[in-house]
Amino acid sequence: MERELFEHYLRDESRYGPAADGAFTGAAGGAACGDLSRISLVVAEGGRIESVTVAAEGCGSTKAATAAVAEMVDGSPVLEAALIDIDIVDEAIGGLTPAKKHAAQLATDALHRALQGVASSSLDLAADARGGGGGPSEGPPPNLRRRGASTSPNRRVAVAMSGGVDSAVAALLAREEGAEVVGVTVKLWTDPETDGAKACCSPEAVLGARALAHQLGIPHFTLDLEEDFRRRVVDRFIGGYAEGSTPNPCILCNGEVRLGAMIDLAERLGAERLLTGHYARIVEDADGPLLAGAADQAKDQSYMLAALPPQLLRRLGFPLTELTKTEVREIASRHGLAVARKAESQDLCFLAGQGKRGFLRRHGGLGEREGAIVDSAGRTLGRHRGHHDFTVGQRRGIGVSAPEALYVLATDAAANTVTVGTRAELEKRSVSVRDAVLHRDGSEVDAVKLRYRSRALPATVSAAGRGRHPDLEVKLAEGFPGVAPGQTAVLMAGERIVGHGTIAA
Repeated sequence: MERELFEHYLRDESRYGPAADGAFTGAAGGAACGDLSRISLVVAEGGRIESVTVAAEGCGSTKAATAAVAEMVDGSPVLEAALIDIDIVDEAIGGLTPAKKHAAQLATDALHRALQGVASSSLDLAADARGGGGGPSEGPPPNLRRRGASTSPNRRVAVAMSGGVDSAVAALLAREEGAEVVGVTVKLWTDPETDGAKACCSPEAVLGARALAHQLGIPHFTLDLEEDFRRRVVDRFIGGYAEGSTPNPCILCNGEVRLGAMIDLAERLGAERLLTGHYARIVEDADGPLLAGAADQAKDQSYMLAALPPQLLRRLGFPLTELTKTEVREIASRHGLAVARKAESQDLCFLAGQGKRGFLRRHGGLGEREGAIVDSAGRTLGRHRGHHDFTVGQRRGIGVSAPEALYVLATDAAANTVTVGTRAELEKRSVSVRDAVLHRDGSEVDAVKLRYRSRALPATVSAAGRGRHPDLEVKLAEGFPGVAPGQTAVLMAGERIVGHGTIAA
C-alpha cells in the first residue's frame, strides 16, 4: 500500500506547469542538494485555494512529495493548508526512508513559503472558513482531520509565535479556553552573520515556530516584514548611533512594524484578537484601554510596548498577564514542550551572535575613527576608537584611569568626542523629550521610566494636552544617572502608560 501511494504521486503530473498569473509561489531546495520543489497557489478572496501548479526536480521522492502537497491543498481553505507539516506529507506518500525524508521537508517548505505570500497580501482569508466564500467546505482531508483542523465558526484567535516558551504557552492557554488558534510568526531579519538560533525573528526562528505550532496542532502562517523592518527600525538604529544617540529598536518595532501587521493579518484570518506572550496588562479608564505592568515585575515588558497606539489594544490580548516566568515554564513542561527550558535571547534580533560594533561596521559603515575622551571642562583624558562605541551612563570600557569612577556623560558625533565625568555629574533632574505622544492630559503624568529595567521615577511634565508634541520637558523628583539620548521616556499615571517620547540630547 505504501509503495502504491508513492507510485501514485510519482506519476501524478496533472498539476505540473508554470505558475498562473497572480499566483503565490514558494520554492525550496536548489543547487546544494539538486532537488527542487516549487508550489504555486491561486487563492480566491475568502481564502480558498482555487488551483495549484507545481514543479519538481531531482529524486522521485521530491516529485512525489510535491505532488502530494498539491493534491492535499487544491480546493481547500488556506487555514487547512497551513496545518501541513513534514509528517503529514510523509504519511501521504506512504512513508519515506530517513535518507529521503528531506523530500517532505522541501515540499512542506515550498508550501509554507507560498502561504507566506498569501499572508502578506490584502486578501480576506476567512470568509470561506466562515461559510461565505465559494461554497461549503467538505472538511479537511483525513490526515489533517486527526490534527484538529477546523473550519467551524468557533471563536478564533491568532497567536504571535516566536518559537519560545512564552508564545507557546499563550497558544496553549487560548486552546484550553476553547478557542480555535492560528499561529503567526514574523520574519524580520536575514543575515549570514547573525546567529539565527538566538534571534526571535530569523528564518531559523520561523522554522522553529512553525514546528511548535504544528506540534500543538494549530495552523501556522509567516509574515515577511523584513523590508519594512530594515527601513523603519534598522536604518534608524544605525542613523541614531551615527548621530551620537542610543535608539531603542524594540520599542520602534513593536509600536510601528510588528504588532500592527500581525493584527491586520489576524483580522483577515477571521480572528477576534491577536494574543502575544508579552508580560503586560491592558487596563481601562474612563477614556479607554491603556497599557500597564504585568504581575511579574521581573519580567514586565510594558515599557517595550509603550509606543503601541491605544486603538490597537482592543485587538490585543496578553494571556500571561498574571503568570510568572516560572509558572509559564511549568505549564510548558506539563505539556511536553521542548521549549520549556529554552534559554531566552539576550540580544537584539539583528545583533544576535555578532555584537553591536561589528554590526554597525558592516551595515552602517561606522568603523574605527579615533577621537578624544574629554572631561566636562574639555580637557583631554584619553583616546577612543569611535564615539558610536559609547552610551551615556556607560562605566566599563572607557579606558581612562581616575581617582573615582568615570561615566560617559555625552557623545558628540560631529567632533567625535566622548565626554566623561563623575556619577554626580551624570545625574539629571530634568529630561528633554522630543516627538512625544500623550494619550491623556499631561497633568495626569506622575512618573516616568527612562530605561527598560529601571524603576518608574516620580515626575511631572510641562503643561500639555493630548496628542503629539515636538518637545516636552520632564521634571524628575530625584536625580537619575544615565539619561541617554535616543532612549524612550515612558510617561505614566499611576500604573497606566499614558505617553512616550524620545530622550533628546
